[in-house]
Parts: sequence; C-alpha cells; structure tokens
Amino acid sequence: MAQKPSVPKGTRDFSPTEVAKRNYIMQIIKHQFGLFGFQPIETPSFENSSTLMGKYGEEGDRLIFKILNSGDFLNKVDEQLFREKDVKVLTGKISEKALRYDLTVPFARYVVQHQNEIDFPFKRYQIQPVWRADRPQKGRFREFYQCDADVVGSSSLWQEVDFVQLYDSVFTDLKLEGVSIKMNNRKILSGFAEVMGAKDQLIDFTVALDKLDKIGQEAVKNEMLSKGISEDAIAKMQPLFEFEGSNDQKLDKLTEMLASSDEGTEGVQELKFIFDMIGAIGLKTAKLDIDITLARGLNYYTGAIFEVTAPDTVKIGSIGGGGRYDDLTGIFGLKNMSGVGISFGLDRIYLVLEELGLFPESVHTGIKVLFINFGEKEALYATQAIAKLRKAGISAALYPDTSKMKKQMQFANKTNVVFTVMVGDQELKDNKYTIKQMHSGQQETVDFEKLKSMLLES
Repeated sequence: MAQKPSVPKGTRDFSPTEVAKRNYIMQIIKHQFGLFGFQPIETPSFENSSTLMGKYGEEGDRLIFKILNSGDFLNKVDEQLFREKDVKVLTGKISEKALRYDLTVPFARYVVQHQNEIDFPFKRYQIQPVWRADRPQKGRFREFYQCDADVVGSSSLWQEVDFVQLYDSVFTDLKLEGVSIKMNNRKILSGFAEVMGAKDQLIDFTVALDKLDKIGQEAVKNEMLSKGISEDAIAKMQPLFEFEGSNDQKLDKLTEMLASSDEGTEGVQELKFIFDMIGAIGLKTAKLDIDITLARGLNYYTGAIFEVTAPDTVKIGSIGGGGRYDDLTGIFGLKNMSGVGISFGLDRIYLVLEELGLFPESVHTGIKVLFINFGEKEALYATQAIAKLRKAGISAALYPDTSKMKKQMQFANKTNVVFTVMVGDQELKDNKYTIKQMHSGQQETVDFEKLKSMLLES
C-alpha cells in the first residue's frame, strides 16, 4: 500500500479560500506601500551562503536551510574532514548556497550590488517567502511570507513617523482595532547600561529586561545578578521595574534617568520627536506606546525599535516589527548608509483576522455565476454568454458535465457560487436566461443585458 503523502513540518498547503484571504491581506499591504511611495523589488529565493551566514548571530545561522551543491559533491571533500566531523567546515565544502532567512540581508546585498542604479533615499518593499529551520508552533512556520518596507540613504526621523502611519493605515484598512505599536530606542537601552556601569553587559541586561512582563520583577533581577550585573547597578534601574504612566510621563522619567548619558539622552530626544509628530498628526486605529523593555534586533538596530502586537483578546505575539539600522549595508562594504524598515507578519495577521471574524464575505466568493449544463445546445448558448460576461469582468463558468440538476446545484453551494443560470428549451426559444440568487433562492428570467447588469451590480 502506498504511503500517505504529507508536507514537511512547518509548511502548509493553502486551499482556494485560504489563498483568497491571504491575497486580501497582501493586496491591502501592497496598496498602502504604494500610497507611501515604496517601490517593489524581488530577490532570489536562495543566496550564496557567504551572503547569509554570520549576519544573524550563532542562533540564526543554525536556522538557515543549506542547499547541497549539485553533482558528486562528496568526492570534492577530503576524507580527513569526514573523520573530524566538524559541521561548520564540512558544510562549507558541500553547500555553497542557502534559502534566504529573511528579506533584510538580501535587500542590503541588493543595495550594495545596485548602488550605482539606485536613487537615494531608496524606498522599497518586498513580499516574498523566507525559510527558517525553526521549531514549528502556532503562528511560527518554517516557510512563511514576509512583507517588508525599508528606506535607505536617509537618517531623518520623519521616516520613523511615516512608518508609524503606515502601520496604522494598513490595520485601519484591515478593520483590525486594538493594535498596539510599541516603540523603544537602542540608544536608550545603551544609556541604561551606561548609567548602571554595565555597558559591556548591554545584551545580558536587555535580554533579562525583555522578560519583565513574563516572569516579573524579582525573577528579572535574579537573572541579571546571575549574569554578573551588580546589585548596585540593578538598584539604579529600580524605576524601570515600575515604569508606568502616559507616554509624556514616560519620556519625562527617561529624560531624568538618562541625564548623565549623552547616548541615552539622544535616544530619548529621538523618541520624543516621533511621538510629538504623531501626536500632531493623529492615528486612525492603532495606539502608539513607549515600551522600554523592547529589545528586538540588537545585533543590527541602532535607533528606533518597533514591535506591533495584536488586540489583547488574541494571544499570538507580535504581528509586525522593525527598526533603524545605521550601517546594515556595511556588512557588504558600503559604509554609512543609514536605513529604517518594518515588517508585517502575514501569517499571524491572517490568524488574528480569522479568529476575530474580520475577513469580508466577498473574500470567500468563488465563481460569481455558474451556468447549469443541460446538454450540448444549451451549453453552447451558455458559453457564448459566458464569453461576453468575462469580457465585462464578471467571473463566470459552465458546469462541464450534463449531470443531474441536484448534483450541479450542490457543487454551486459547496464552492460559494453567488448566482446560477439555467437555460432550457424555453430560454433558448425566447433568447433569455433564468438567473437564481443562491443565498435567497429568488430567481427570474431576463435577457442578456439585464443579466449582465444584475451581475455587475451585485
């Protein structure tokens, strides 16, 4: 007996309805990207390993899918390497390419490679799949789409202001209320470490601080102590553990706490500019909040840090994020090219909309009108009408077989057909069509022009 086929863990098949829903989200995101002046680019699904490896830290490198070289690659490897079992060295000999881990590093490669063809500041967006050898769980897959927008070649904070508005516009169009755009600044985190006297322990400090809302104040302090951060240093940061109030109050506290740090003060001023400008412009749906525990992407973010969370009623984690990077293209030799970018988590946004029932009914629609097949003469008459309806932009089809009426109607119901059209002897004689609205069951016999207008208006 043949083994039942399956897909690899962390990947999925998508039904027509699921594809329609995903396209609905992507079309809204694309539309807003265009309105904000971003241009689309695409990069290959796989890159040279040298482009990707070493750009995401040790943990990220482990999650990159490697592609075996073509041909008899094992013959090119020295037997001594096999005996030593050094995975890193051996991998480099048998695999020279890898599936892209994200869209950011390939974008940096693109900018450097095409720098003489690009007008800066360059605003690009990309909506393409990426791959990570991660442990699959709800909202986390091994193959998934990223929807990224970046600006490179400008250090202006107006770009961050624009990205806040972009997030707000997309979630407004998706009718997703209760979204929170959280912001922090890498310079603020560095300022904290400086004030504590633990600048060389920035990562340990921020990793622990990031867990504050999950494990509580005492557990965070104990983790900091275990990493070698002194009790005196932690005591200086006590206000962080009770960091509440409005955004203005938080900014005032940060100004006071980081007064002795030039870098920290600069971070506070940058954050204040963004919040002041957004306060003057206003947001339609999303809420903008300061979150001093936010510490994502510290390996490359140098300024603003974004994270977007779903409404509190949905437990799914972040649905977007990004930040400012001052020298991302420097990894490929192009120095001092400041940029800032954000990403939308398509798969998680899909799950949120599904859970909250926010997909419009129209997204579920299959064929708009199905012509019932009663025989060769009737089918030819129907096909001639179908050709004219398609020319008018109406989704129309003929049931291919002369099956029983009940079977054809059942197919129409199962595939979410909105209207069916029946053509029998009388309709042929009168040059008419009997159209039925599947939801209500109402039907009437009309000429072609009335048929077309009914379908266009519905």
